[in-house]
Amino acid sequence: MKEIVLRRSRALKDISLSVVSAILLALSFPKFNLEFLSWFGLIPLFFALENHSGGRAFLLSFICGFFFWLITICWLVHVTVPGTLVLILYLALYFGFFGLLFVIFNPFRPPRGSSREKSVTWPGAIFLMPAFWVLLEYARSNFLTGFPWALLGYSQYLNLPLIQIADIFGALGISFLLVMVNVGFYSAIKEKSGPAKKMKYLIALATILVLVFGYGLLRLGQARGLKSESGRVVNISVIQGNIAQELKWYPQAREEIMKKYLTLSRLAVRENPDLIVWPEAAVPVILEEVPEYYAMVRNLAEQVKTPLLFGAVRSSNELYYNSALMVSSEGKTIGRYDKLHLVPFGEYIPLRNILPFLETIVPIGDVNPGQEYTLFSVELPGVGHSLRSKFGVLICFEDVFPGLSRQFVKRGAQFLVNITNDAWYKQSFASYQHFQASVFRAVENRVSLVRSANTGVSGFISPEGKIIALVKDASERELFVDGYKTCPIPAKKGAQTVYTRFGDWLIIFLCSLIVLIRMIFVGKAMGKNQD
Repeated sequence: MKEIVLRRSRALKDISLSVVSAILLALSFPKFNLEFLSWFGLIPLFFALENHSGGRAFLLSFICGFFFWLITICWLVHVTVPGTLVLILYLALYFGFFGLLFVIFNPFRPPRGSSREKSVTWPGAIFLMPAFWVLLEYARSNFLTGFPWALLGYSQYLNLPLIQIADIFGALGISFLLVMVNVGFYSAIKEKSGPAKKMKYLIALATILVLVFGYGLLRLGQARGLKSESGRVVNISVIQGNIAQELKWYPQAREEIMKKYLTLSRLAVRENPDLIVWPEAAVPVILEEVPEYYAMVRNLAEQVKTPLLFGAVRSSNELYYNSALMVSSEGKTIGRYDKLHLVPFGEYIPLRNILPFLETIVPIGDVNPGQEYTLFSVELPGVGHSLRSKFGVLICFEDVFPGLSRQFVKRGAQFLVNITNDAWYKQSFASYQHFQASVFRAVENRVSLVRSANTGVSGFISPEGKIIALVKDASERELFVDGYKTCPIPAKKGAQTVYTRFGDWLIIFLCSLIVLIRMIFVGKAMGKNQD
């Protein structure tokens, strides 16, 4: 009886530790923004796992993942409750797989029987564990169209010196560093060989952190030096219409919606912008079905003598597209981009013919994907018609996919624009979590990023990831307020970054590292057995 009580008590303790890790990690993301918690948030989970193997380790990590995602994406219930639960259960699987790998390669786990060998020791474990985490984040970001939301590295989006390494490693590089520090602290706690061995872990971590922050401070210093030099800029106004989701497609609200965008744009023109940007699907009709609304946009651009970029749903050959269109200062259409990466269960339903019941979970009609990485251009002020600045547009959550931003910049984009509509998620932290991704797209490619969101967050991000300006009301609120903001951004981009050129090369490196570490320690174990 006593043994049963002890088992239950130990099981409850391990479950509690798993939930504590989930809470610590979730609190490191917006809108809590306690980013320091992610530096040690995994340690309670490590202690919960150390006396388990196989299925139990997977289950404890799955529980951690379940509560983490429950807190992090609870806002999705505003769209679908069943879909939110299914997504949380799916995402928690990645935590489960990480826990399974952790107990297999944990050198501090007590052996179960004399036949068990420690396959990996320091320094292998401190690199293997973060490598596994990053590979799982990469898999989650790409499998089944991908869900690269709330990557662990995103928690550091306000830590400017740290995130500068994203121009080499991408956001996954920051995830690797965070998990490595978690494993290093855990190793220092568990090490029984004495203070000298513990210090070995801490000194190694400190050395790596000094190098990372040193690089970040160097890059930030270089950026300040470049800003002190005179250079061409493009002045851009972003419009935040603040249209409630339930009104966006309500026919009786069309006139009022257009009136708001037209009024805000005319106010913004007083600050002499070179480009005005409206959010995703700002025009509340299918363009070809009600053409007079498109005419309103063209007339506005012509009247204020300013190019205008706006989001709208358009149709062609009975197919629908989520698009960004640009109108010149003469009122002529001069560019169109059709969204490439669609939202599953938002803009189309995967496997609808095979699994028709999915339509009952999220009854959304189909939108068709675009085919081209379209670049727009805006005339630079005071330098004549021959010089223009090119930019790429990311619609909705396309900014969470780093590959799309890379491709635009590789094709010549000198800055990026994200137009989006997060009104679906009400007054939640979804908009801030979404905004995190834009910060990393700017740093990875060393370009400015301009953001126009229907209900927020709208603003400007520098190539170093600094938030330059946001649309706010008099009480400093950023969500569900209407307004505009005008800001100058650099019109010229320097050399392509390592990340822009080679993308997620870190994944290939980590796969090679895992194989190498495994070979080294298996070889050592075989040598000891022969001795």
